[in-house]
Formats: sequence, C-alpha cells, structure tokens
Amino acid sequence: MTRVNDAVRHGLTELLPRLRRLARALTGHAADADDLVQVALERALAHGAQWRSDARLDAWVFGILRNAWRDEVRARGRWQQVLAPEEAGLGVGEASVERHAEALSLAAALAQLPDEQREAVALVLVEGLSYAEAAEVLDVPVGTVTSRLARGRAALQRLLGEE
Repeated sequence: MTRVNDAVRHGLTELLPRLRRLARALTGHAADADDLVQVALERALAHGAQWRSDARLDAWVFGILRNAWRDEVRARGRWQQVLAPEEAGLGVGEASVERHAEALSLAAALAQLPDEQREAVALVLVEGLSYAEAAEVLDVPVGTVTSRLARGRAALQRLLGEE
C-alpha cells in the first residue's frame, strides 16, 4: 500500500460524517444516502492513486460522491417518473396540519430545489466549502456557484415562508 492510499484511507474515515451529510442533502433519503456514501468510498479507495496530495481530499471525494449520485439518477431513469417513491404513501391519512409542517421542513424544501441549486447549497451552506472549492467539485466557474447558491437560498426562503 502506498503512502497516498494510506492518506486517502485515513482521510476518508475523518470525512465520513460530512459525506453522509452531503449524501443526505443530495438524495433526501437516509437509505439512499448510505448507499451513495458506500459507492463513493469504494470508488475513492479503488482510485486512491489518482488523488493528488497537493489537492484537498474532501473536494476530491465530494466530486466522486456527486458523480456517483448523478450516475444513480441516470440509472434510475424513467422509473422515478413512473413509480411513486415509498415515502409518498407515508402521509396518506395524516391531518393536513402535520402534512403542512412536514412540507415546510428544511429537508423537504431542499429536496424541491433543482439538482444544481441543491448541490451548491449542500456544498457551501451545509458542508462549508468556499465558493472556489464548490466550483472545483462541481466543475463550474465560481460565478456559476454564486448564481446557483443565490437562487437556491431565495427558493428555500420562499419554500419555508421566510420572505
């Protein structure tokens, strides 16, 4: 095992809570988030030699996680449009006040954002990456991150009724 791979393995252990948080923000579902983290960890370990020791490990692994999620979304394809998610049946029969309160939760509001905005919000506001670091993970210019973040914040405020 090389020093780089050892550094990657050690760093991944420390990143686990942040990876789970980002995965949860992207997927909106705990089980999907756990699966996504596992896939990202497997990919990071398999390709540890590709990580440059002069680069931030968290940004590299967040990029792997994001790409793994995009792969999953593509793989699911049209099934998500045809089949209702399991959670859709959980609110059946609940009082409208409870359903309304759940809809106003941050997680529900975050899930309603377009992917691009949700990713920017998750990386900058949830994970604390700088705009430049988020731009690197997302492979877009810093201005694009700024724009997506501004639109995401505005949409969250609207969805949470904080205008």
